[in-house]
Amino acid sequence: MPATISSNSPSPKPEHLDLLTHTSILRHHVAAQMGSAPLSIQSVPGKGFASMTERTSVKDYLDHHADRFDAELFEFLRMPSISTDPVYAADTRKTAEWVADRARAAGFADVGLIETPLHPVVYGRWESSNERPTLLIYGHYDVQPVDPVDLWESDPFEPTEREGKIYARGASDMKMNLLAILQGIEALAQTKGDLPINVILLFEGEEEIGSPNLPKVVADYAGQLKSDVIMSGDGGMMGIGRPALSLGLKGLVGCQVDLTTSSTDLHSGGYGAAVPNAVRAIAELAASFHNPDGSVAIEGFYDDVIPLTEEERADIAAVDEQSDEKFMAEAGVTAILGEPGYTVKELRWTRPTIDFNGIWGGFTGEGSKTVTPAQAHLKITSRLVPGQRPDKILKLIEAHIAKHTPVGASIEVVPGKGSANPFRLPKDSPGLAEAAVVLERIFGTPPGFVRSGGTVPITDVFTEILGIGPVTIGFGLPGSRAHAPNEWIRPEEVEISRLAYAEYFDTLGG
Repeated sequence: MPATISSNSPSPKPEHLDLLTHTSILRHHVAAQMGSAPLSIQSVPGKGFASMTERTSVKDYLDHHADRFDAELFEFLRMPSISTDPVYAADTRKTAEWVADRARAAGFADVGLIETPLHPVVYGRWESSNERPTLLIYGHYDVQPVDPVDLWESDPFEPTEREGKIYARGASDMKMNLLAILQGIEALAQTKGDLPINVILLFEGEEEIGSPNLPKVVADYAGQLKSDVIMSGDGGMMGIGRPALSLGLKGLVGCQVDLTTSSTDLHSGGYGAAVPNAVRAIAELAASFHNPDGSVAIEGFYDDVIPLTEEERADIAAVDEQSDEKFMAEAGVTAILGEPGYTVKELRWTRPTIDFNGIWGGFTGEGSKTVTPAQAHLKITSRLVPGQRPDKILKLIEAHIAKHTPVGASIEVVPGKGSANPFRLPKDSPGLAEAAVVLERIFGTPPGFVRSGGTVPITDVFTEILGIGPVTIGFGLPGSRAHAPNEWIRPEEVEISRLAYAEYFDTLGG
């Protein structure tokens, strides 16, 4: 079924549009650090915006409305938009409607939901002038699951501040950035009376499961998505006060291995000495995927990898990132393990991987149960680099499994819901130079041109279908525990992200 755009009839009005006064925990923290009292907004006239009698800059507007903006962020973070779990489907849709309403509040007259077989895409359009450039902005409103819940120090969906950080699922990846984009647009439009550029919004709810439906949406609506520059907000920084612009992302493909050794669990005393054990078999299979030095043992896995040029290796080495010791401390590990002959940055940014994301079977409850398990399971993902393609790597994984299936075991390989090609952004891409200028102006230091071991599935789709690669501007910090328990952001990046996005949009307009 083709994707369809639902009507623009307003969905239930979010509470943040009705706020008359609010002093958030976040704003108190920032104000305390800056030695000033938090502002209090007394009225919210017009489109839900509190007006200022004198407004000389975007920063003035952002400062004046910071309490309301902070309240919106906390409300957004409370929404459990877990895209992978059907239990949260209604919450994920409610989050999409909330984002659409927030876009309308920012000033977008044309906003709707593009329906897909799973979660809707928020689409918005701001037509300023045919003479002005058009910017397509990508982001995602879905988040990762919160398991294991018992490792969280506070409720994942009740944003909590402690020790100068705000903890909540989706805070760093990427609800802070998405909302800051809309708040920056509001500030810029309210200050100037209109936007200096045309803007298209494309916010999906399936990024965390590999964006299975967004490529079709982009293909179906390619004409409406035509733009001069594409920006993704799904990114981060090199460190505190150290901005980054990404020139590359890894691709992704995954599967689940379901292994069976018998028709039922068996008594370990009566049968265990003479029959296959599913848990032992899955462990044996898992151990076959890597060589002792950490390299991948799958035949043909590296065949299509494009080697780094000497210039690329020099560019990577020039990025003043953290030391290996700091990286190990941040990760909480005691050793570096990977292919020999590569630096830690090269391994993280440019080398492909086979990762085990979960393994289970048999009895896992409290106490003991003396069974010989009949079934065991393994979740595998592979991060890909330029030259590799998801379909081929999945076939190589399947061939490896067939070759190394333990005696007495039968296996079913279930492909993951989504996949992504790796992505590389040329240095002369539209919008990249302007981003570098803005980030250097705001932070006082030029951004590092980095690559990322992460994946944003839609990036290469934009390149293939729309002919433009996205410039990624984001403000999450290393070690912010995205995808892990106790994910966090800092109030300082929350505040600066709004200004940075607004200034970037203004700079694109000339």
